[in-house]
Amino acid sequence: MNYVDGFVVPVPTAKREEYRKLAQTASAVFKDHGALTVVECWGDDVPEGKLTSFPMAVQRKDDETVVFSWITRPSKEARDAGMKKSMEDPRMDHDPAAMPFDGKRMIFGGFQIIVEA
Repeated sequence: MNYVDGFVVPVPTAKREEYRKLAQTASAVFKDHGALTVVECWGDDVPEGKLTSFPMAVQRKDDETVVFSWITRPSKEARDAGMKKSMEDPRMDHDPAAMPFDGKRMIFGGFQIIVEA
């Protein structure tokens, strides 16, 4: 089965278009280095929780929106090789201070698919 990288990040709502453009570039890089799909989702119905929630997990501020994203690849090995190549790709060379989100509050991880319907 495929392998999935998942991401959740708070993005300033006013920087939606800037984030979308960055995500569009990144998606091309990931696809060029073996990704099968890249999906970026702008939060539309992401409620605050009482104990846990997406907003709480990323310490979302009032002027931010939660973004939920994932990348699928053929295998963990393909992900490891593709992510290394993607991070070395000059199109991904961005000044961290100029990014349209706070990367320190990004949650990410790799996941093995156990059910796919």
